[in-house]
Amino acid sequence: MGFFKNLLNTIAKAARPIYTFQDNTLLFKISSDVIHSYALDKYDLKTRHDPYVFEAYTLTSKDIFLEYIKVDSETSWNGSAINFYESFFKDELKIKTLKTLEDEEIDTYVFKVFEVNEKFILFFIYIYEVNKDIFIIDSKGDLYKDLISKKIKDYEFKYEKSLKGEINFDISLVKNNALQEFFTYERD
Repeated sequence: MGFFKNLLNTIAKAARPIYTFQDNTLLFKISSDVIHSYALDKYDLKTRHDPYVFEAYTLTSKDIFLEYIKVDSETSWNGSAINFYESFFKDELKIKTLKTLEDEEIDTYVFKVFEVNEKFILFFIYIYEVNKDIFIIDSKGDLYKDLISKKIKDYEFKYEKSLKGEINFDISLVKNNALQEFFTYERD
């Protein structure tokens, strides 16, 4: 009986999603045994709709902007999701220069630090799963620092004294998909 219980526990741990949001907390799967939680005090959650999307929302708090996109199983991106998001972000916020200061990819996580218009920095986290994409802008770097430090044990955070940006925007890839065609149904 112990063997089957251990087998079921192993399968359950492996099947956990990499990212979930529940009870005002962002949960991130670091490994099969480690889950990182990040509590949010006040936030605004907006459900986003598109015929190609199974589930989507944007979440905005004082320091975090997150867009969660789970596309339909017969839907595919018309290019690289992360490249679409970076270009969309830059265009929508009328950013003149977006310089990448740091770029790390570990497992299904991508961590980037951007210098915006040579004035301040923003922290970007991209998480991908099958049919799911999560884009996170972290204005203060707290979530970024926590997650990347758990993924890279000897990571050194170099941005404590850098001027940070603010989260005061309402953009969405899903909301703009009808005009810009980021994703569509797969064609045979």
